[in-house]
Amino acid sequence: MWLWALLPLGLAAIGTVGIWTVFALAVSNGTVNPTRQFPSISHCGAYFPQRGLFSQICSTCCVLGLCIVALRFKQVRDQGVHRNANVAGLVLGLISSMGISIVGSFQVTTFYIIHFLGAFLAFFMGLAYFWIQLFLTVPSPDRWWVEPARATCCLLCTGLIFAMGVLENTGCRSAAAACEWAFVMLLFCLFGLFAAEFRHIDGGDLTEQNPAVVNDPGAAETPDYVSHELS
Repeated sequence: MWLWALLPLGLAAIGTVGIWTVFALAVSNGTVNPTRQFPSISHCGAYFPQRGLFSQICSTCCVLGLCIVALRFKQVRDQGVHRNANVAGLVLGLISSMGISIVGSFQVTTFYIIHFLGAFLAFFMGLAYFWIQLFLTVPSPDRWWVEPARATCCLLCTGLIFAMGVLENTGCRSAAAACEWAFVMLLFCLFGLFAAEFRHIDGGDLTEQNPAVVNDPGAAETPDYVSHELS
């Protein structure tokens, strides 16, 4: 059912379009000057009028992220594998989503420590969450590409977050900011990849389609067709 697939796609689209809109507003009204120093996402959203938009984008992504994390937890639990890793993923995902809300609520120019804490939770806990999701990925013929795509994004994110720390500490602020933007774009891609798995969730009661039926519709006529409730 494609309805559930729209949830991660919506987060990726809203987040991507939203923060680049904030960047465009910040450049147009002169609150940042990318030709002098490329700005971080936080500095783009720290000033009026884009400050309110940045806060709303973070709040929306937080709510969507919480829904996606919970839905993914139920989907994996229904498969009956890696229970401990799934619980750990749930905890990390919830913490990361709340970190996004903190980033949007406390601007870097006025509440630096709290803002930095929120960014730490969103970035590091979010990256750990997606590494666990890579471990929990179940191979399937109709979505064979999800696992290598997820692994590539996780590897790139890991490299970028380390590069961002090194560059920031060595005074290369523009390069560090560019790494931050690339890191966040990849996080949105990782969220979007859930669409390939969520489209197999069928019905308003959150039942997952049998893989045999998804790959062979004729199998629905046999007694082997079973829908497992995500509860």
